[in-house]
Amino acid sequence: MAAKEGLVDAQYKLGIMFFNGDVVPQDKEKAVKWIRRAAEQGHARAQFNLGNKYYSGEGVPQDKREAIKWYRMAAEQGNASAQFLLGSKYYSGEDVINNKREAVRWFRMAAEQGDVDAQYNLGVMLFKGEGIPQDKKEAAKWVRMAAVQGHTRAQIVLANKLRRYSKT
Repeated sequence: MAAKEGLVDAQYKLGIMFFNGDVVPQDKEKAVKWIRRAAEQGHARAQFNLGNKYYSGEGVPQDKREAIKWYRMAAEQGNASAQFLLGSKYYSGEDVINNKREAVRWFRMAAEQGDVDAQYNLGVMLFKGEGIPQDKKEAAKWVRMAAVQGHTRAQIVLANKLRRYSKT
């Protein structure tokens, strides 16, 4: 079996199969075992997924500090979902110390990869000057990118900004 031979993608996929009960009986503890093997070998999706397991306590005891550790590892490898999640956590101060500059850093990384929610959040932070100097031109760029992709809140913000601009 490829997973037993150390093939990282196979380990991750087997973990997902055990978690969902696809083709094999559902076993969340076995799922975490295989996902962890892939995560420990640097598989970014596995790292993000393992973070989710620790965060929710599925297949492992809930441990939010451990979850953040795995999210950070995935984010540092370019996983946009992990980058967005860390940005959100630093913005709100949930499970980490509130740090708007860190939020901007992670949102920007995810936004540059096309994460629509990160594009919106980065744009709003730029409009407000939260964690970064206010830059309305760059803010509009990011909010517009999100709006064009169908992000409803971005469309509303953009429409409101245009309405205010047209009244002046």
